[in-house]
Amino acid sequence: MQLNNPAAPSYAESVERVLLDQVIMTEYGQFNLLWSGYGFDGIFERFFDGQVNGLGPASNPDAIYVRFGRRSGGSDVRIMLLDEPAELDSDSSWADETTGELGHVPSGSYRLPVSAKGRDEGHDGEFSEEVIDHYILEMWPATPKSDDIVGTESQSAEYWHKTRGSRR
Repeated sequence: MQLNNPAAPSYAESVERVLLDQVIMTEYGQFNLLWSGYGFDGIFERFFDGQVNGLGPASNPDAIYVRFGRRSGGSDVRIMLLDEPAELDSDSSWADETTGELGHVPSGSYRLPVSAKGRDEGHDGEFSEEVIDHYILEMWPATPKSDDIVGTESQSAEYWHKTRGSRR
């Protein structure tokens, strides 16, 4: 992921910051992180070209599209800005989703793994009024490299990796 924000403070100012920690309302399980342009537009090649994973592709230079387990409703999302890699184990709106800003993220290239808990439960209870799926996105400065899948224990995630990922 490459961010270009000349007004952002230098990275040396932060050690670890919580950029977002809230329930996000989505439609069709779509969560977009935008820095220019528009989010996911249904053209999978624009977001997944050259990607292995089918959940959080970064091949579009304007945005990252993250696919949640549930179709509609609220999902718990926490986004962290870190100084170094985390330990890894195996204004457009058209629906009822939540919009907002993350604040200042320094310009540069970042790694952004997505960890999830309750993806399959979110898929099975996609119209539940309760929050059942939880996501943590931890980002840190890093040179660009190909994406990878660290581990998958979710049938929903395996489906999306196979269906939308696997384009390398």
